[in-house]
Amino acid sequence: MYSAVLTLYSKPRYKRLVDNIFPEDPEDGLVKANMEKLTFYALSAPEKLDRIGAYLSERLSRDVARHRYGYVCIAMEALDQLLMACHCQSINLFVESFLKMVRKLLEADKPNLQILGTNSFVKFANIEEDTPSYHRSYDFFVSRFSEMCHSSYEDPDIRTKIRMAGIKGLQGVVRKTVNDELQANIWDPQHMDKIVPSLLFNLQSGEGTESRSPSPLQASEKERESPAKLTERCFRELLGRAAYGNIKNAVTPVLMHLDNHSLWEGKTFAVRCFKIIMYSIQSQHSHLVIQQLLGHLDANSKSSATVRAGIVEVLLEAAAIAASGSVGPTVLEVFNTLLRHLRLSVDYELTGSYDCTNIGTKIIKEHEERQLQEAVIRTVGSFANTLPTYQRSEVMLFIMGKIPIPGMHPMLHSTGSGPEGNRMIQVMLLKSLRQVTCGFQTTNMLTALPNSFLDPLLSFALLEDAEIRLLVLEILVSLIDRHNNLPKFSTISIISDISVLKLKVDKCSRQDNLFMKKHAQHLYRHIYLCSKEQSSVQPHFEKLYSLLALISMELANEEVVVDLIRVALALQDLALSSEETLPVYNRCAVYALSSAYLNLISQLTTVPAFCQHVHEVIEMRQKESPYLLPEDVFIENPKIPKTLEKLEGELLFQQAKITEVLGGSGYNTERLATPYVPQFTDEDRLSKRKSIGETISLQVEVESRNSPEKEERTPAEEITFETLKNAIVDSVGVEEQEKERRRQVVEKFQKAPFEEIAAHCGARATMLQSKLNQIFEITIRPPPSPSGTITSSYGQTQSRSVPVYDMKFPDLCVY
Repeated sequence: MYSAVLTLYSKPRYKRLVDNIFPEDPEDGLVKANMEKLTFYALSAPEKLDRIGAYLSERLSRDVARHRYGYVCIAMEALDQLLMACHCQSINLFVESFLKMVRKLLEADKPNLQILGTNSFVKFANIEEDTPSYHRSYDFFVSRFSEMCHSSYEDPDIRTKIRMAGIKGLQGVVRKTVNDELQANIWDPQHMDKIVPSLLFNLQSGEGTESRSPSPLQASEKERESPAKLTERCFRELLGRAAYGNIKNAVTPVLMHLDNHSLWEGKTFAVRCFKIIMYSIQSQHSHLVIQQLLGHLDANSKSSATVRAGIVEVLLEAAAIAASGSVGPTVLEVFNTLLRHLRLSVDYELTGSYDCTNIGTKIIKEHEERQLQEAVIRTVGSFANTLPTYQRSEVMLFIMGKIPIPGMHPMLHSTGSGPEGNRMIQVMLLKSLRQVTCGFQTTNMLTALPNSFLDPLLSFALLEDAEIRLLVLEILVSLIDRHNNLPKFSTISIISDISVLKLKVDKCSRQDNLFMKKHAQHLYRHIYLCSKEQSSVQPHFEKLYSLLALISMELANEEVVVDLIRVALALQDLALSSEETLPVYNRCAVYALSSAYLNLISQLTTVPAFCQHVHEVIEMRQKESPYLLPEDVFIENPKIPKTLEKLEGELLFQQAKITEVLGGSGYNTERLATPYVPQFTDEDRLSKRKSIGETISLQVEVESRNSPEKEERTPAEEITFETLKNAIVDSVGVEEQEKERRRQVVEKFQKAPFEEIAAHCGARATMLQSKLNQIFEITIRPPPSPSGTITSSYGQTQSRSVPVYDMKFPDLCVY
C-alpha cells in the first residue's frame, strides 16, 4: 500500500493530470473536469507543454500497439483541445509531439485511425501559430495524404471516406505552408507532382458534374459528401493562392496527368480542368497558363490529331474565359504558334503520314486533321476577340503576311506541298483572318486597313478559286460593317420600303472620306471583276450585294454614291454584253444583283424621281422577265430560261434617265453620265497567275492620280521579250561607256603635265565663280534704293547692287 502511494506521488504533476483525463472505461469518453485542470495547468506553466505532449504521445503509441482504440481517440481529443487553447512560444515542441502522434495514426492499417489522424491534422492546420518553425517538415504528410486520395479499399463507403480524408489532409498542408516562407515550399515540383495528380484523380471520378461558375455558391450537405466537389474546392483554393512564379509548377502536373491518362482526346475533362484553373487563378496571371498550353502544343506537334485538337480546344476555352489582353506581352507569338500548327496539319494531311519518334511512321486520318484545323481557326478568333482594336489590326497584318500570294509573298516549299498545298494554306489562313475580323470595329478605316493589308487581300478577290473569293468577300464585309447592319442584307431581295430594316446610318467621317478617296476605285474594280467570274454562285452574289449595301451606309458621301450607281449600271451592261462568255445563270444573277442594289440606293438617296424610275423597271421585270430579279434567281431551284435574249427598253435601268433625275438634286451629272470602266492593272494579272514562273505579257498603264477614269490617257507601252532584251543590252553598253570615260580621266591626271592640269582646274573654278556671281546678283539685288545709280563703262545706267544690310532706309520705314 505504501509503495503504491509512493509511486503515485513520485510521478510529476503533469503526468498525473494527463492520467486523470482517461476514464476506466474508454466508452465514457474524456473526463472533462480533469481536462479543464490539465488545460489550466498547461496555460499556467507553458514550459511544461512539451512534456505534456511527449507523455501523451507515449501513451497513444502504447495504446495503438495494444489496439486500445478508445483511449487513442481520447488522447487525440485531448491534444486537439490543448492545441486550440495554447499559443505560447513553447508550443513548437508540443506540435512536434502532436505531429508524431498524427503520423503514427496515419501509418496504421485501420481506416478509422487514418481518418482520426487526418481530422486532427486539419484542425491543427487551421491554427495560426504565433512563432515560426524553422525545422518542421511536411513531406511525409504530402506523400501519405496523396496515397489516401488513391485509396482502393474494398468497401466503397470506407474508400470514399479515406479519399475525402486524403483530400482534406492535402488542403490542410496547403493552408499550413502556402503563406509561410519559413516552411517547406509546397510549390516545389516534388510536392506539386503528388498533390495535383491526386486531386485530378478524384475530380475525374465525379466528371459527370460540370463546373458551373467561377465562384460556386455554398454547397449543400449532400454535395459536401462528394469527393469530386471537395476536390474542386481544394483545387480552386490551391490555385487561388498561387503567385506569379508558382503558376508553372501548378499547371505542369495537370498537363502531365492529361498526357499520361490520354485525357486530351475526350476533351471534356481537360476543358473542365482548365476552366477551374482559369477561373481560380488571379486574372493577371492568365497569360502564363495560355503560354504553357502553347508550349505543350509545340511539344505534341507529332502526336495524333485528336490530342492536338484537344489541346487547341482547351486553348479556345481558356481564351474565352481570360480577360481582355490576357494573351500577354507576346501577342504575335501566340498567333504564330497557332498558324504554325495549322500549316503543319495541312502538310500532314497532304503527305498522309509523318515520322513519330516513339512508334515510327504514323498514318494520318484526314477527317481528324480537318477537325484540328477547324479548332485552330476557332481558337485564333477566340484569342482575337480578347484584343483591343490596335492589336487586332496588327494580328490581321501578321496573318496576311503568312498567306502565300503569287507574285507577292513566297509560296510554300515544304515537302508534299504543291499547288494544292498552297491553296489549302491560303484557305485556312483566310478562314483564320475571317475569324479575327468578326466583330472588328474601328473609327479610322485608313489606319486600321493600310495598303499592306488591303492590297494583298483584294488581289485574292481576283483568283479563280471560288472558295477563296468568297472568303475575301466575307472578310471585307466584316471589316466595313461597323453598325451590325450585315444580318439585314444576308439575302438579296427587292425591298419596297427599307425603313422596316431599321438601318443604322451615320454621317461619313473625314477619315472615311480619306479612306474612300484612296481605295474606292480598287473596291469598285474588284466588285465588278468578281461579278464577271463564271465560277461565282449564289453566296458570292449575296456577299457582293452586302458589300455594296454596307459601303453605301458606312462609307458613302455624294461622290461615292454616284460611283456606286455607275458600278451598278456597269454590272447591268456586263450582263448585256455579248462579248462576255457568262453562263445564263450568271447573267441573270448579275441583273438581279444590279436591280436589288439600285432599289436600295434609290431609297437611301431619297430622290423621288430616281425611286420612281427604279420602281417602274422592277415592276416591268416582274411582269415580263421575273428571272431578272433576285426572287427568281437566288433560290434553291432558280427559275431561269435556257437562253437569254438581249434586253431592251423598259426592262433596263437607263443611265441617261438616272443622270437627269439625280442632276436635278445636285449630283455630279458629268460623272454620272460617264459609264464606269474598271482599270486593269498588273495586280489583276498577277492574281490570275497559276505559278510564279508562268510567262505572261504585261500591259503597263500610267493612270492619273487625281482622275483615274479620264478618257485621255497616255498610250500603254507594250513590254515584250524583245524590249526587255534591248533594255538589258543598252544598259550594258552604257555601263561600258561610263567605265571608259572614268579610265580616261584617271589616265589624264596620271600622265598630263602639271600646267595642263592646273589650267583645267582653274577654268572650272572660274566658271563656278561666274555662276555664283550670277546667282548672288539675282538674289541680293534690291529694288531701286536710296543709294542712287551708277553708270557702266558702256554708258548705260544700272542699279548699284547693294546688300540689304547696307541699304539706307528713310526713318519712316524703320520700326
